[in-house]
Amino acid sequence: MPFYFDQYYLYLVLPAFILSLFAQIKVKSTFAKYSNVKCSRGITGVQAAALLLRSNNINDVKIEAVRGSLSDHYSPSDKKLRLSEPVYGVPSIAAVGVAAHETGHAIQHAVHWSPLALRSTLVPVANFGSTLGPWLAIAGLAVFPPLYLVGIILYSAAVLFYIVTLPVEFNASARAIAILRANNVLTENELKGVKKVLTAAALTYVASALTAIMSLLRLILLANRRRR
Repeated sequence: MPFYFDQYYLYLVLPAFILSLFAQIKVKSTFAKYSNVKCSRGITGVQAAALLLRSNNINDVKIEAVRGSLSDHYSPSDKKLRLSEPVYGVPSIAAVGVAAHETGHAIQHAVHWSPLALRSTLVPVANFGSTLGPWLAIAGLAVFPPLYLVGIILYSAAVLFYIVTLPVEFNASARAIAILRANNVLTENELKGVKKVLTAAALTYVASALTAIMSLLRLILLANRRRR
């Protein structure tokens, strides 16, 4: 069996990958379900985001509509809150929940929340490390040993990014729920739907982090096995 598809992949990486697939299906189905449940107040995603920004005295963040579904994100570099088509102008529980979550990131940025700053710092090296790190490590195992350590270091930075992402995302969701409740944007029953949407979304981040950790562990175990 080739070294890049061995028992470590089967026992470690494959289960995490299956969890990732399940998480993607779960978040899409949960979002679709609550996209069909309208808010009692008729507030849209963009209106909820604007209200939450104002309630936190944030006046320098611009809200934009972007194409696609579940492509919502906050960009700290240019202070733009981008909401997807099923969120921006839609008065659904799912839309308000996602908009509030992304607004949570804007609030984190405004208060200089350190985990968000750390994640933003890690983005360039994480992108580089997740792409090149595993290949360098494999090349090191196969033909040129010094490359292995370089690959592991680069991929470890990517794994760190995934780990740091977890508290950032969990905190944004917690802020979203608290602010929606404090401003009476949704009823308690509607907030239960928001929690389900955000919990499903959180599972995707957990699955991604677990997949990255298991992949790193696999590379380390492969190296140990080859030294025997």
